[in-house]
Amino acid sequence: MERPVNHSAVHRLLFEDKEIILVGTAHVSMESAVLVEQIIDQEQPDTVCVELCSSRYQALTQPDRWQETDLIKVIREKKAMVLLSNLLLASFQRKIARKLGVRPGEEMVRAIKAAETCGAEIWLADRDIRTTLARTWRSLGFWAKIKLAFNLLMSIPDASDISEEDVEKLKEQDMLESVLAEMARDLPVVKRVLIDERDRYLAFKIRNAPGRKIVAVAGAGHVPGILDNWEKPVDLAELEHLPPRGKTLSILKWAIPAGIVALVVAGFLKAGTEAATGMITWWVIANGVLGGLGAALALAHPVTIISAVAAAPITSINPMIAAGWVAGLVEAMTRKPRVKDFERLTEDIVSIKGFWKNKITRILLVVVFTNLGSSAGTFIAIPLMARMLA
Repeated sequence: MERPVNHSAVHRLLFEDKEIILVGTAHVSMESAVLVEQIIDQEQPDTVCVELCSSRYQALTQPDRWQETDLIKVIREKKAMVLLSNLLLASFQRKIARKLGVRPGEEMVRAIKAAETCGAEIWLADRDIRTTLARTWRSLGFWAKIKLAFNLLMSIPDASDISEEDVEKLKEQDMLESVLAEMARDLPVVKRVLIDERDRYLAFKIRNAPGRKIVAVAGAGHVPGILDNWEKPVDLAELEHLPPRGKTLSILKWAIPAGIVALVVAGFLKAGTEAATGMITWWVIANGVLGGLGAALALAHPVTIISAVAAAPITSINPMIAAGWVAGLVEAMTRKPRVKDFERLTEDIVSIKGFWKNKITRILLVVVFTNLGSSAGTFIAIPLMARMLA
């Protein structure tokens, strides 16, 4: 039996000669998924707009894309942490799907399939997620970035602890929005870039979609902003522009190695060869041991652990390379992922044990943990070296 249409979620809009049916959806609601199918089937639109960018569209329509991942390329392009973060979010989403019986984004998948069935064009209406994250990150100061990174890490809960209130939030926002929106009160720039800018972007893309009749599917949390910006001018180029990178991290990247070298030189000039040798010894031990410990915590291959120990003291004074990249490449070559690792990836990431068991995620953990160990070694070594100066 056909379900009645939830009229409160459907808004009929006009723009020039176009009729646009805006459907506000819940990202983890089967009712929304069915509603989207029903609206598209009834309206038979020329175009279906979805709140997706190209990368998220591919993630939903090509769930086996992990099998094409070039891990060596990921490490060389310094994107191991980005990929690991995406897998952590994917892990949480799969847990939510198991608990609620519907995967997040199901309404978008249904909208795409319904569009294909009725021969409608699919129009991606959202800003590229990489642009959104880059604009957010580059708009923050140094300490705000540290606060954001810490809050992100602490805000990804275990699915078994999801409350009814959490579920209701997830119905209005996707996982990333839900996590970041919690910080909007302390970091207004997060809300401005993540929510307000995208409301404007979505309004522009939807009203400029091709066709005379358009069905637009967007999260319920964006609908008020889209309606508010419906007739307002939008500068799309400004919304896609990336602010310049902050200078603080770039300065620190070069200042810390320069300071270390200067400390050793000062030790040699003031206290002689013995002091300089002692400083270098502490530097090698602290970086090597903690870098190797980081690799060991990721259950790396013994050869990888040795490479981390050897690389950490050298890479820590070279801003262009990191110990984790060296260790990750060694791990990838020593324990090459097999086809079954890619096939099992979506299941393995659901559990902590699976993250360490799967060779793909283990390589990413090796990169991250080795870098963290080497960084810790740097900050531990500095006061030990300074004592030698006395």
